[in-house]
Amino acid sequence: MKIGLVSPYDYSFPGGVINHIAYLAHHFIQWGHKVKIIAPCPRKGTQYFEEEVTAIGKPMPVPFGGSIARIPVSPWLPVQVGEILAKDDLDILHLHEPFAPMVCLSALLKSNCINVGTFHACYSKPRIYWIGKPIFRRWLPRLHGKITVSKPALDYVSRHLPGEYRIIPNGIDIEHFTLDGPNRKEFTDSKVNILFVGRLERRKGLVHLLNACAKVKRTFPNFRLIVVGPGTVLRFKYERSVEDMGLADNVVFTGFVPSDELPSYYRTADIFCAPATGGESFGIVLLEAMACGKPVVATSIGGYASVLAHGEEGLLVPPRDEESLARALLSLLEDKSLRQQMGAKGRIKAEKYSWTNVARQVMEYYTSLLNSHE
Repeated sequence: MKIGLVSPYDYSFPGGVINHIAYLAHHFIQWGHKVKIIAPCPRKGTQYFEEEVTAIGKPMPVPFGGSIARIPVSPWLPVQVGEILAKDDLDILHLHEPFAPMVCLSALLKSNCINVGTFHACYSKPRIYWIGKPIFRRWLPRLHGKITVSKPALDYVSRHLPGEYRIIPNGIDIEHFTLDGPNRKEFTDSKVNILFVGRLERRKGLVHLLNACAKVKRTFPNFRLIVVGPGTVLRFKYERSVEDMGLADNVVFTGFVPSDELPSYYRTADIFCAPATGGESFGIVLLEAMACGKPVVATSIGGYASVLAHGEEGLLVPPRDEESLARALLSLLEDKSLRQQMGAKGRIKAEKYSWTNVARQVMEYYTSLLNSHE
């Protein structure tokens, strides 16, 4: 099968959508299929496995949905995309965020094969679909198959673009995120470690975690919060808050951590905490922590609740509720046995989300679409 995978975002800048595409490509190639990735990619030779990328456009940072989307904007992109697609006789063109400007939109309108769209996003206010609804509904029939990564993502997109969608989740690399392996020796002491992983953006909720930690310290001072993730502007603000709240001895900022080192941070943690306030369609970081056998404290937003069962693999608390967050952290800080029980259950659940299982579901969907259009 000849498969095209299209990303609207900078392929050299790792993220949820890019990881999804890279792992699908890797498994499809391993199974003997031909795969072409079309994506903005300013760094030549960027690859995560054996995949090859056809680069198009020059990405630039654009604020969107509380985050930064690195996308190209050029009047020449539709022509360039059309020329790329004309060179290959694809069986499937799989567009990730198919209505995202401009690469995916251009590919959808230029494609002459079976088109599949995966909708990853989930925001509290779907302005993009509300504004573009008249146009998007006209283009929606060009998608022969539609996938969402979770029930919250389905609810988000179908509110304005109703239709038949298949839920196929994101995956994780359970051979990379494992129980066994090296940890971070610099954090191996008598302190109980809490880990946060994510970009330092407001919607990730780190400010609420820091405030909760200030409450935790009154009862349980022997803990350490390890903050892993890129960000500069807000980091300065968070570091000042840490000083003001008397948490200087309890909080460590590592900055960006390469993917190959990330499992060692999960394994060093005793508790993983994801305090996001919204805008998460899935819980990839939760599953990464669970795959490493760690209990999770997370907010009860849709994307997280879709992968974590409260009281089983971890604890869910209302977003922005710092009192509840502090109580949940304390309950695990003070109970090693409970941490171990939840961590063991988490590993079992995480194995269901292996990329092999996810890629197999996507391939079965491709096959059903091709069979129905013969």
